Amino acid sequence: MEYRGSLVIISTCLVLLVSCFLADLDVTLPVMYVTVAAVLWLCWGWLRRRDGGTHQRVCVLVLGDIGRSPRMQYHALSLSKHGYQVTLVGFLGSRPHQGVLDRKKIQIVAISEVKGLQAGPKLLTYAVKVVVQSLQLLRLLLTMKLQAHLLMQNPPGLPGIAVAWLVCALRGTTFIIDWHNYGYTIMALSLGAAHPVVRLAKWYEHLFGRLSTLNLCVTNAMKNDLQKNWGIEATALHDRPASVFGKTSLNLQHELFCRLANTYPEFQTVGEETKAEATVFTVCSPNDGSVTLWRDRPALLVSSTSWTGRTLLPYSFNQNRGSLLPSLVCVITGKGPQKEHYRKLIDSLHLDHVNICTPWLEAEDYPLLLGSSDLGVCLHKSSSGLDLPMKVVDMFGCCLPVCAISFNSLKCSRFQSLLSGFPSLDGKLGAFRAKLCSSRDQCWDDNWDQTVLPLLRSLSLPEP
Repeated sequence: MEYRGSLVIISTCLVLLVSCFLADLDVTLPVMYVTVAAVLWLCWGWLRRRDGGTHQRVCVLVLGDIGRSPRMQYHALSLSKHGYQVTLVGFLGSRPHQGVLDRKKIQIVAISEVKGLQAGPKLLTYAVKVVVQSLQLLRLLLTMKLQAHLLMQNPPGLPGIAVAWLVCALRGTTFIIDWHNYGYTIMALSLGAAHPVVRLAKWYEHLFGRLSTLNLCVTNAMKNDLQKNWGIEATALHDRPASVFGKTSLNLQHELFCRLANTYPEFQTVGEETKAEATVFTVCSPNDGSVTLWRDRPALLVSSTSWTGRTLLPYSFNQNRGSLLPSLVCVITGKGPQKEHYRKLIDSLHLDHVNICTPWLEAEDYPLLLGSSDLGVCLHKSSSGLDLPMKVVDMFGCCLPVCAISFNSLKCSRFQSLLSGFPSLDGKLGAFRAKLCSSRDQCWDDNWDQTVLPLLRSLSLPEP
């Protein structure tokens, strides 16, 4: 109704302007002011115009690769399961999870990653990138159908938080931030905490982060820090593994290993003359099709990295291996700018009893690999000390024991202690896995339903 009223006012003002001009009357300026005000009111009404489906629409904003943002994909899935129409916005670098692609209530809107200037000072290049990305994001959010809620992850928050807040203020949309970490602490890793850009980023994050309507975060430590140092009341939504993460059956393990063996020789059987379909870990009986594990199989170690300069696993069996320690197949997944550099370093190592491969897995195969592995390694080191790596959560969801890095390199003795006597379940590794399986917490869906859904229900717009 406001929209139609503004249209009538503008039409009337235009008629008055033309009449005054033709009659040579000096009242043009006041009428022009009224016209401008009416135009602004018209735009305001158009931006906030609701329809019958507005309360069912949620925008999930990821200023990063959607396929490498599992938590935001889980948000989208949970929202869609409760009847919301989800617009998932982000970069399409890697393939999102099949569950996201299959949901009719999830629409993926791709945005192009802004690279900035190819030459010139780094500060100028970064400034241009921020401006261009701001305009790109502003145009997208203003032209899409009106959303009831906008949920964005932070980091990255520059320029996303300011643009998202502005759009939400103009359109009457609930602004929700999911705090994964602090963006300025990540910038400080490369620039230093005292760098002017880092200090500006901290001020920016502190200012606009407080303008959100609701806040979620990944740990109680971050919740307390947000409240104490930022004045932000947040709800801790602890990461939980999605339902796809669990112990992989022997049949699925064998199918996965066979697929990987077609590309990676590390999974191919060595020195075994058999008519059965076999990999280095499993063998399928030609008689009844049953799958069993080789008794003398190597241990399967899995890690994931973004290949941005972290030290690789300092573990070798070259000397003093001992008869109780197994050979290793190390699978390091992930994409990153220095992957080829480290691939060459790996090839030059010539390790005894250690084979390393670096595949990029489909989203559906990653949970299967975790559920098939014997030991996980997390090389993630938090920039703020407040977040928990999602990789570890997923590994625990598969009952996979994990060695995680803190400030010192992973010690070889730690691995030797865990892997001694492998594949027997009587050692430390078996005890660790049994404890994980017996203490599995609630899954992501249950956790989300108990934590986030009540918050959405408490808002003025009803749940669909």
